Amino acid sequence: MSDVWRRTPISADGVIGAAAEHPGRCDSRYLGRRRAFAELARGHRVGDPSPPVDYTESEHATWRRVHRALDGAHRAHACRAALEAREEIRVPADRIPPHAVVGARLRRLTGFDFTLAGGVVENKRFLGSMARGYFHAVQFVRHPAVPLYSPEPDIIHDVFGHGIHLAAPEFAAIYRLIGNAATRVETEKALQIISDLYWFTLEYGVLEEGGGPKAYGAALLSSYGEIERIGRSRIRDLNPLDVLATPYEISGYQPVLFRARSLPHVADTLAAFLDTFDDDAAARLRPRN
Repeated sequence: MSDVWRRTPISADGVIGAAAEHPGRCDSRYLGRRRAFAELARGHRVGDPSPPVDYTESEHATWRRVHRALDGAHRAHACRAALEAREEIRVPADRIPPHAVVGARLRRLTGFDFTLAGGVVENKRFLGSMARGYFHAVQFVRHPAVPLYSPEPDIIHDVFGHGIHLAAPEFAAIYRLIGNAATRVETEKALQIISDLYWFTLEYGVLEEGGGPKAYGAALLSSYGEIERIGRSRIRDLNPLDVLATPYEISGYQPVLFRARSLPHVADTLAAFLDTFDDDAAARLRPRN
């Protein structure tokens, strides 16, 4: 892969640098606030209410800036299903919504709810909880200096991405499909395979609509910087074995995206692979290079 895909925006005007140079990774004051949010999640049990948070005016301002940018970007680059789901979730424009407000809306629409995370969650808990209708979401906000891209999931990612998804039964069914597969396996290899499929579909998937790729993945829907670059990625047809042979970037732009014809095509493709997937099947697959 070209080195540009291993790098990330490190300033508001789009200057590209190493992920470690992003202010969200090196600003000590911001990192202290980030740690305080993580501490709220310590010992959290799946399904327990998230603690209330008093967001600062600066954090609400970051939300408003991203909301304005994504509003137009979604109209230009998001698939129809995502746009319709966004109408259902009613993402507020002026203030960061609490988990309790988002979760209550999701429960009425699809039976899903947010459950609190402080950061990255291990695969068994994260994926398996989706079978029970819970999605692990964080409460911290990305660094205000680079509001249109974050090298890690923040509350903007979780609401504008997964919150939009989980307002629609068609999306929610895919989350449950992946969650059910995760509950049936135990090995790290099997869980990582399911995680990789999740990554390239529910995080970074695109659909072919109107003669071109339209975003449905949560990471694309929540990142103005990345959704605007869809046309610069290499786009391949969705195939689980191709997905599992494809490397990806955790903290940078994705060099390869996988395209499906529709959300039912995504669901059918994943179901065909996962319905009989188990630890033995995972052991037979070639490890990712």
